[in-house]
Amino acid sequence: MYMPRVTDTILQNRLTVSGAVLIRGAKGCGKTETALQAAGSIARMDTDDIVRLQMELDPRMVLAGDTPRVIDEWQEYPEIWNFVRHEVDERKQKGQFILTGSSSVHNAARLHSGAGRFSIVDMRPMSLAERGWSTGEVSMESVMQGDIPRSRELPFRLETLIEQIVLGGWPGLIDADAVTGLQFSRDYISLTAEADINKASGKTRDPMKVRRLLQSLARNIATEASLATLVKDVNGSDGFLTDETAADYIQALERLRILEQLPAWSTHIRGSSTLRKSPKRFFVDPSLAVGALGLSIEKLGKDLQYLGFLFESLVIRDLRIYAELHGGNVFHYRDSSGLEVDAVIEYPDGRWAAFEVKMGMRAQETAAANLLTFAQRVDQSRIGPPAALCIITANGFAYQRKDGINVIPLGVLTT
Repeated sequence: MYMPRVTDTILQNRLTVSGAVLIRGAKGCGKTETALQAAGSIARMDTDDIVRLQMELDPRMVLAGDTPRVIDEWQEYPEIWNFVRHEVDERKQKGQFILTGSSSVHNAARLHSGAGRFSIVDMRPMSLAERGWSTGEVSMESVMQGDIPRSRELPFRLETLIEQIVLGGWPGLIDADAVTGLQFSRDYISLTAEADINKASGKTRDPMKVRRLLQSLARNIATEASLATLVKDVNGSDGFLTDETAADYIQALERLRILEQLPAWSTHIRGSSTLRKSPKRFFVDPSLAVGALGLSIEKLGKDLQYLGFLFESLVIRDLRIYAELHGGNVFHYRDSSGLEVDAVIEYPDGRWAAFEVKMGMRAQETAAANLLTFAQRVDQSRIGPPAALCIITANGFAYQRKDGINVIPLGVLTT
């Protein structure tokens, strides 16, 4: 049974304004199934022998079919991009094609720009709300409108949180247990290191080096670790990975949509502090960090500090999904004084909100002080006051503190 996705609404909206829509996302996040909910027909570029023959004879035959026509795994035959572009120009109609793929073509210079013809939709694994693990009592939109959040108390067990992180948002694991989830993420990382990265980069890569880089990225998840730091971590005393090679690997992982940058928020601030501009790096789903390090459920339960970083990654994944429905973007903030804010959401209409992520209740006072200092430091005469200041937790209930800061468990949040 298909479980509705946030991307469903975004896709329907984009089909009304563009001739073709490209859905990008990591392998296994559900792109094809979501595309099929809106499709009139489909061409499977990776498995259909008839499609392969049509590509040899006349690629335009692949485009014939009821619309919207899904061109699944289009990157198997990158030349289809330009044929779609020309067909959109000739038909002069909206909603003709949906292209899906788990990687971007490495030699994209061969492809003509799709500007004016293509709309791009980024899809991620399922959020807690899509997965059915959120009560949905507090909507992101209501928070961004300044409403006071309210919810019942959320039952909490550490084991449940670990299970949610280990299983992640992969549609193929809906009915799976945590042990199956651990094996899935380990296999995912192995296939990435041994095969997928070669397709994304157009070169044969050393699986051992890729795996060690993935492990370093997992150890440094939710941080601003520099390329030099990652390389030093990977090399140890061996010195076998160069900065240039590591940068190429990271770029390929980003093409595969496995790795995502969380850019620094650039805004006007008061005082002498300067903004730090380094991005943070996150796996598209925290389960992949668990798989890269080969962690067990027992190890996660004993290392609460690292579990906190994974929880932050879980929150960032969901905030991105919820914000994207409304055209919002997610950033992080850090300045030269050391003040940090885990997430800032900015909407196209100028509304913005700041979020601190704290797995436990004890750290709320520190998080609240951070948010209040941050709000004072931002030049609100230029960008306006925040729509909300929020602390995202793993337990408790949603409410507004006396200082105006919202406390919201992730497990009650939705779009």
